[in-house]
Amino acid sequence: MLDLLAATPVLTLVLVMAAGSALGALRLGPLRLGAAGALFVGLAVGALDPRLGEGLDLLQAVGLALFVYTTGLAAGASVLRDLRTQTRLLLAASVLLVLTGALALGAGSLLGLSPGLLGGMVSGMTTASPALDTATRALDGSPEPAVGFAIAYPVGVIVALLVLSAVGRRPLPGRRDPAPASAAGLRTATVELDRALRVQEIPGIAARAGGRGGQLRMSYLLRDGAVRVALPEDDLRVGDHLLLVGAPEAIDRAVSHLGHLAPGDLADDRSVVDYRRWVVSNPEVAGRTVAQLRIPSRFGGIITRVRRGDRDLLALPDMRLQLGDRVRVVVPRERMGELSSLFGDSERRITEVDWISVGLGIALGILAGLVSIPLGGGASLALGAAAGPLVVGLVLGRLERTGPLIWTIPGSANLTIRQLGLVLFLATVGLASGESFAETAPSRTGLLVALLAAGLTAASLLALWGVGRWAGMSAPRTLGALAGFIGQPVLMGHVATFTDDERAESGYSALFAVGMVVKILVVQLIVLW
Repeated sequence: MLDLLAATPVLTLVLVMAAGSALGALRLGPLRLGAAGALFVGLAVGALDPRLGEGLDLLQAVGLALFVYTTGLAAGASVLRDLRTQTRLLLAASVLLVLTGALALGAGSLLGLSPGLLGGMVSGMTTASPALDTATRALDGSPEPAVGFAIAYPVGVIVALLVLSAVGRRPLPGRRDPAPASAAGLRTATVELDRALRVQEIPGIAARAGGRGGQLRMSYLLRDGAVRVALPEDDLRVGDHLLLVGAPEAIDRAVSHLGHLAPGDLADDRSVVDYRRWVVSNPEVAGRTVAQLRIPSRFGGIITRVRRGDRDLLALPDMRLQLGDRVRVVVPRERMGELSSLFGDSERRITEVDWISVGLGIALGILAGLVSIPLGGGASLALGAAAGPLVVGLVLGRLERTGPLIWTIPGSANLTIRQLGLVLFLATVGLASGESFAETAPSRTGLLVALLAAGLTAASLLALWGVGRWAGMSAPRTLGALAGFIGQPVLMGHVATFTDDERAESGYSALFAVGMVVKILVVQLIVLW
């Protein structure tokens, strides 16, 4: 059997990926290994015969490139959009990662642990698979980083789960981090006006073309017994009925300013004005803001919400639409066909990937990774094959489009490619490092790596929680940052049990992406020490 597997590496690889995915889906209490299941199955299979890990370098490189590039694309928009809010948190987390690397190097030297094991340990306790590749390449393919990674990986995740459980219910002032409109969910209300005013004068309204912010949108207007779409340029009169959608607190504030709640729901009458969700599948729409589409002036309608992933977002004027978004528009019934043509509304098209833009983006990332900075003594520092595509992905994810090229990928397709790349990478690493792992993990050295990883993980996470308080961040954003600092999706799932707030996802994405770049550089310095 081993001879068959050694003679057909593709068969070996796909079996490891399948068995690893099955292992990763199992829940061990609050822990689920996820894609890392492929690493552990690969280690077990690779320990049986070193021939099983040979000749997989190209597949390993392809898997890594797909993973890091699509990660950057997915996080680019949110990271740079919220950069001003999260700057202190990101800088502090980067400093903590550098200090963690320095402490690991110092303590490891005292304990007699090699730089290769320490680089793998830091990669594993922060679940930074690309950093593992950097360490392995820097040591000419040594299996030591993969051994340290495999030992520290479950330790880092378990300790992080314990820390999140300990601080998850603790409030933070969040004085520099106000709640977004979707933090408490979106609500609708019909208000009868007791005063005349312009739409722009409604407190919290997000109606101005090109405007930023806001916690309210409007949709239906009932005047003199006739229902129509409420438009940004309207002058509202006493006795008008207006349907508002937005954050609950903003709804209450607007109602008290405008008049009083009216019975019924204007959206129940769909004879003249109707609404539905359209899927954004038209490349010409992707990357445009809500305001740039000019729905009120072109179609007499208004975009009120955007469904992105599993979250309903208020359609703010400066929000950029992405392929796969589900856009809710209130519009006169006779114009609905025109909106289908505008948005595309094709489920099939959002599963397609433009490999021209993907290929160009990854190529740019690999070229960026080749640029090195001399450190003296013959040593140099470079982004490498891991951080290069990640950084380029972040930039292109923020740009979203350049002329006819759309850099972003529909969310579902992005996640599929990302998971494929990660499982492929981890499976090949496991197969190549199985023999060394079997020798080291049960030894005194393996125990020292596990204990050191546990201590450093707990200390760095508790310090980051303190930084969140100091920086005036909200509890949701700080919890997301803690999960992103480690970078394992199961941790973000654990955070979701404490809060359903988009700031948590923003904190996670920012720390995951920016932290990954810092981890790669820190691990590179550790193994070159």
